Amino acid sequence: MPLTNYFQKTMVPIGSKKRPLLEYVVRLLVFHKIRDITMLTGYRAEEIENYFDDGSKFDARITYSRDPGHAVGSAGAIANAVSTGKLSSYDDVIVYYGDILSNMDLTEMMRVHHSAKADATLVLSKGYALSVGVATVESGLVTSLIEKPTYDISVTTGNMVVNKSAISTLMEMVSKTPQLDLMKNFIPALLEKGTKIAPYYLDNFWYDVGTVDKYQELEDRIVEKNLGFLDR
Repeated sequence: MPLTNYFQKTMVPIGSKKRPLLEYVVRLLVFHKIRDITMLTGYRAEEIENYFDDGSKFDARITYSRDPGHAVGSAGAIANAVSTGKLSSYDDVIVYYGDILSNMDLTEMMRVHHSAKADATLVLSKGYALSVGVATVESGLVTSLIEKPTYDISVTTGNMVVNKSAISTLMEMVSKTPQLDLMKNFIPALLEKGTKIAPYYLDNFWYDVGTVDKYQELEDRIVEKNLGFLDR
């Protein structure tokens, strides 16, 4: 809000060519020869469907899975696509969030996933920079202040690969609790079961366009520098 009063979030224009954010995701997938794409839609779904159509103008095969008329969460949206046959014929599914810009090497990600013989692979980034300062308080007094520190931790980008064995777990979970989140519910459940989850570290550019502030900070030059190769 308020941009989403006028745009579906993934359709906000970015870069000097003012292409929809989601178009860069599609172009990245196709660049890595991933052409079978199912878009999980809900709010203002028509904007996405009218723009991308069957995907042929992007050299892709795009289908759509609209959420039912109630909230289902990210895990429930995938389960809905599976139950309607949109994702039933694949051994592995790349889950890519529509508000994440990146130039990640999806080919290498899949190589890591297969090499590890993993049931799921999480796309991680090393290091996390806070946007605020951190103060240390001892005995009621501030003893140190670090402005916008970076912590040496592995953070999730939200993107992942899941194979059909992991998706069967997801389907079982959603049958009991329809509204579930991938990161909050699904991945912890896989870990609890002892499922093999591999990391794929993203050293490339990635940018979460999740808020108005992040959108306003996304300068055209950042898009051109990191994603210009998709135009070629």
